[in-house]
Amino acid sequence: MSRKPIIAGNWKMNLLQEEGKELFNGIKTFAKNFSESQLPTIVVAPTFLSIPAVASCKHNCGCGCEKVAIAAQNCHWKSSGAYTGEVSVEMVKDAGCEYVIIGHSERRQYFSETDEMINLKAKAILAGGLIPIICCGETLEQREAGITDEHISSQIKAALDGISSEDVAKSVIAYEPIWAIGTGKTCDADEANRVIGMIRNVVKEVSGSEAAASIRILYGGSVKPSTIEEQMSKSDIDGALVGGASLAAESFNEIISNTMKVSV
Repeated sequence: MSRKPIIAGNWKMNLLQEEGKELFNGIKTFAKNFSESQLPTIVVAPTFLSIPAVASCKHNCGCGCEKVAIAAQNCHWKSSGAYTGEVSVEMVKDAGCEYVIIGHSERRQYFSETDEMINLKAKAILAGGLIPIICCGETLEQREAGITDEHISSQIKAALDGISSEDVAKSVIAYEPIWAIGTGKTCDADEANRVIGMIRNVVKEVSGSEAAASIRILYGGSVKPSTIEEQMSKSDIDGALVGGASLAAESFNEIISNTMKVSV
């Protein structure tokens, strides 16, 4: 089965609204030069406050904006209530999002998010008609202890618990070795492909072969224009969740362009 690649940019806690709009303009202007069939799925994840500023251009004006989807970097699983500082799926959808990143290692580490919470979020996102980008990954200590596969398998099984095979097939998983996030270190492409193949086998185990063949699994962790071609040439890597290199249109567009050389 042919899976359309995804290149997603996680802006994290960076860029003011005007800076975000400028970055988005640089990406959409690049995308305008290509047809939908030529491009990977392009996703950007601004801060909550910048989502409306970026989404304000999302209309069929022919400027290329329709070729760049928007993601939120997080959400709550409840639709409303006394959850100070949180936003619901309905809120991010209303702001213009089509995707939501959940389970990022920084959320797990700094905000004590558990596998159970990530599962609740995934269910809420899918019920709201959006697509979850579910992150997983191991620490350096876990890798050195030889428990990478065991740990990630546990994360995936917990995240997908109680979700239908049809909804799993629509979802996206991002494998991000924590030791490679923001460090400049990149997991060897063969090893990244091996782990992603293992994740696909776990999906097959819990959700069936059709879901495993359909779900798109990304690599994240210091992704650069210079690494993406080798990564995208591998059998199971379906794209990238890009951090630092997504904060400049030039580097992000180069990652998209290099992806198109091998995968679209």
